Amino acid sequence: MPGIVGIVSQRPSEQCYALVKSMVKCLIHEPFYTDGTYINEKLGLWSGWACHEETFGDCLPIWNEKKDICLLFSGEDFADQTEIDALRMRGHEFGLDDASYLVHLYEEMGCEFLEKLNGWFSGVLLDLREQKFVLFNDRYGVNRLYFHEDAHGFYFSSEAKALLKILPATRQLNLRSLGEVFCCEAVLENRSLFSGISLLPAGSSWVFSPAAPVKKKTYFKPNAWEGQPELSGTQFYEKLKETWTRILPRYFRGKQPVGLSLTGGVDSRMVLACASRPPGTLPCYTWGGKYRDCADVKIARRTAKICQQPHQTILVGVDFLSQFPDLAERAVYISDGTMDVTGSIDLFVQRLARQIAPVRLSGVCGGVEKS
Repeated sequence: MPGIVGIVSQRPSEQCYALVKSMVKCLIHEPFYTDGTYINEKLGLWSGWACHEETFGDCLPIWNEKKDICLLFSGEDFADQTEIDALRMRGHEFGLDDASYLVHLYEEMGCEFLEKLNGWFSGVLLDLREQKFVLFNDRYGVNRLYFHEDAHGFYFSSEAKALLKILPATRQLNLRSLGEVFCCEAVLENRSLFSGISLLPAGSSWVFSPAAPVKKKTYFKPNAWEGQPELSGTQFYEKLKETWTRILPRYFRGKQPVGLSLTGGVDSRMVLACASRPPGTLPCYTWGGKYRDCADVKIARRTAKICQQPHQTILVGVDFLSQFPDLAERAVYISDGTMDVTGSIDLFVQRLARQIAPVRLSGVCGGVEKS
């Protein structure tokens, strides 16, 4: 999966560079990934990334005009286009349809720019003016960042396997975490399945400076949203309709074609109904079985026809079963053990979906996923 890795240490440069290159390699699961590294020995940071070609984050590292602020960013931000245009009108220079405008938000707002971001993400922001860098993630920690601390330094990665690769002491299961998986189907309290590896808490902005302890700050607390005044049914509907029609078009921005993962559910049908795409320009697809059309396929096909969009059924049949052993092993590996063998279906259909469109728009959690 796309992501970032890094080492914060005063160890010899050649050691850290070899280690961070090894970590980056662990994130590359497909031939169409791009990758790179950024090193700042003065701040003691060795970092790297992997991402999909021509996606939002395929512009790293991101610098401001003065080359004194640098950003590594993984994930998405669905900002209001007028806010992006306003940055350019104020003299900032950046690319189109990518993350390069984010560094200028920091120039104008400092770390408060994190509160404006709309999406799931993680990143590292270096401020060479103040000789510091900030490690951050999204409000709810959906874009995971694993980390480990020891006497030699601080290590972080979007995938636990990159830490396991270079830190042999972590290659054992945390029995408490394993028990929570059996009981709760999840690991609790920002721990991971692996000994000595934790998750960066949601809404974090941890500040690193040379010869100073890490300042473990939080820029967001869930009760700021969850404690808002309750709306009546009518108020909720009006607010939902206004927000939906305002935000949804942002999910179609970008350099690559978008396909809609359409089911019989209300969520994806709402996306299609409000997408306002010209006829024939939004390919839709649905997972289906070999022997008969399920309700999802029937409803999705009919809905796509009404909206004058093409529809395909991606069959899960003999081809999937013949690949199941390899797909099952790969699903567990890629997900760092957070997904079981049922994830093999996702790997199978996502590869076929990518042939239809490289970007998948889904109604699940209102999210956008890269196939």
